[in-house]
Amino acid sequence: MRQDMARVREGTGQGDAVGRTAPVARVREAVRWDARSVGRAARAAWRGPGRERDLLVQSLKAAAAALLAWLLAQVWLGDPMALMAPWVALVLVQATVYSSLVQGARQFTAICVGALVASGAQAVTGDTTGALALSVPVLVLLSNWPRFGDQGIYAATTAVFTIATGTVSAVAVGHRLGQAALGAVIGVAVNALILPPIHLRDVRENLAALAREAGDVLHAVAGDLRGGEWDAQTAAGRLDSAARLQGRLEALRSAREWSRESLRLTSGVLRFLHRAPTAALPPEDEDERFSRVTGHVTALTRTLAVAADEDRTPAAPDAAVLSCYAELLELIGDACHAEAERLPAGGTRVDTLLDERTEAVMRDLHEKLQDGLREHAGQGAARTAVLGTLVLQAENLWAELDTGAPGR
Repeated sequence: MRQDMARVREGTGQGDAVGRTAPVARVREAVRWDARSVGRAARAAWRGPGRERDLLVQSLKAAAAALLAWLLAQVWLGDPMALMAPWVALVLVQATVYSSLVQGARQFTAICVGALVASGAQAVTGDTTGALALSVPVLVLLSNWPRFGDQGIYAATTAVFTIATGTVSAVAVGHRLGQAALGAVIGVAVNALILPPIHLRDVRENLAALAREAGDVLHAVAGDLRGGEWDAQTAAGRLDSAARLQGRLEALRSAREWSRESLRLTSGVLRFLHRAPTAALPPEDEDERFSRVTGHVTALTRTLAVAADEDRTPAAPDAAVLSCYAELLELIGDACHAEAERLPAGGTRVDTLLDERTEAVMRDLHEKLQDGLREHAGQGAARTAVLGTLVLQAENLWAELDTGAPGR
């Protein structure tokens, strides 16, 4: 018995040791992952233009705007309240010039409100603690006003700085507002005149990535069907992969909005500096087209997932028919990859994917599937419904990706 108890205590000690080391291991792995991510981002910024280099440029511009505002306010003008200028300049180097202007107006208004309310509260109470208690709750509540956007909190922080420094005279408030205006002008000017951010690349990259990832999903489904490895677990995995396309589609829509905003107020400046974008964006019709492609891919994988579920009524078609369907999906996936190569350059697809030979192959496969559909009609409604839905989704995908179709 004593030996058993000793073993229990020994096992408990080992378990406790493992339990203590597990969080350490997770933290260590998280640190390694972050370090690898930083390394990948640094290498990407070094290699050439891209999202990482854009972030690097914007960060350096924000730091330069803050330094310039400090030099102008403290060193050249000798203002004792020069802190406001670099603070405002730093935060106003936004992702677009338009947002810098809008945020600058909101922030300056919030700073004015905060300084005036703080001065009034100090005059009424004559006490630092009383002034903070009177002004800060009101300003924090006011910061939620939609007109301020996400800049409303600067009203409360300005009040705290104003009251804490003990300088709430009309001259001091005027100095703070003047420094805020100076910082806003410098931040907006730096963002607009030094490498103004133009978010056109993100649209091309997200659109091409959406086409490429849709092709990857179709190739993966085709490989599973051809290898006879399609079961409920595999179907659920492919359905999750198709669902992730929705995230890419949302990223594309967000990038499109950023591209519109980044050209507001800057297109004239860019043309004057001979730095206007030379490559036109893919038309917004392409976004809608690949939104439909994403929907068809998701519907296709959902149909296969339902057919693979033993607890559901629909039954999967015969293996021979699924193998033929896999060939068709493989060709459609190739079409998606060809679109992914064409979209970033904005050119016309010149490969031979949809030439007469491949077109004939696709039509032959489609005819075989139609024959299979007629054969399945005599085997029961469940198989017929599944195969009919699969053929319909493949036809929809083919129609969206066939560049020889009318209107394309």
